[in-house]
Amino acid sequence: MNAQAAISPEPVVEPLAGPGKATSASRVVDRLAPILGGIVALLIWEGAVRFFQVSKFILPPPSLILEQLVSGFGDLMFALAFTATITLSAFALATISGVLVGVLLTQNPRVERMLWPYAVALQVTPMVAIAPLVVIWVGLDNVWLALMILAWVVAFFPILSNTMIGMKSADHGLRNLFSLYRASRTKRFFHLQLPSALPYILAGMRVSAGLSVIGAVVAEFVAGSGSATGLAWTIVSSGTMLDIPRMFAALIVLAAFGLLMNGAVALIQKLLLGAWHESAVRQEN
Repeated sequence: MNAQAAISPEPVVEPLAGPGKATSASRVVDRLAPILGGIVALLIWEGAVRFFQVSKFILPPPSLILEQLVSGFGDLMFALAFTATITLSAFALATISGVLVGVLLTQNPRVERMLWPYAVALQVTPMVAIAPLVVIWVGLDNVWLALMILAWVVAFFPILSNTMIGMKSADHGLRNLFSLYRASRTKRFFHLQLPSALPYILAGMRVSAGLSVIGAVVAEFVAGSGSATGLAWTIVSSGTMLDIPRMFAALIVLAAFGLLMNGAVALIQKLLLGAWHESAVRQEN
C-alpha cells in the first residue's frame, strides 16, 4: 500500500481563480463597452466633420450639438414635457385597454372571430389617413387629446395581440390538471392563464413603449398644425429655420426619453419575472 501510494499520489486540487472577480470584471466591461463605443464614434464624427470642413447646415459637429443642448436646455425640457405627457398617457391607455380587450376576446372564440379583423384593420390603417378625422372629431381646440388618441392607436395592437397569445399559451398538462381538480373559471384565470400570459404581456409592453414614442412624434408631425409645442414640432421648426444643431439636440433628447421608457419597462419585466420565468432566470445566470 505504501509503495502504491508513493507511485500514485493523491491529486492535489488547486483552488480556482476567483470566479466572482472575473464575473464582476466582465460585467463592468460589458456595461462600459457601449459608452466607450459611443465616445469613439463621437470622436470620429467630430474629427471627420472638422477635417472635411462639413457645413454645420448639413452635419454639425458633436461639440456644437452639445453647446445647443446646454444653451437650449430649458426649451428642450419644456418640449419634452409635452411629448412625454402624450407618450405616457397613450402608453398607459394602450396597456390597460390592450390587456382588457385581449382577455375578453379570448374568453369567447366567437367574439374573437367577430372582432379580431377590425383590430387588425385599425392597426394597418396609416395614421396619416385618420389624423384629420381625429382632429375634426375632438375639435381643433383640443389638439393634445387628438395626439394622444393617435399615439394610442399605434401602441394598442402589440399589447392586444401579445395578451391574446399569452392567454392561449397555458400548458395543456396544467389545463388538464385544473380540469381534474374541477377548478373554477376564476381560479383558472388567476392561477393559470394570467401567469402564463404575463411574459407575453410584458413583451408587448416593451414593444408598445417604443411605439408610443414614435406614435406621439408622428402624430405631432401630421396633426400638430403648428399649435403643438413638443419635441416633434421643435424638430420641424428647427428644420424650417435650418437650425440643424438644435434639430440634433431635440433628436438626442427624444432618443434618451425612448431609452428611458424601454429601460423602465425592462426593469418591471425583471422584477415580475426574475424569480420564476426562464427568460429572466437564464439572463441572470
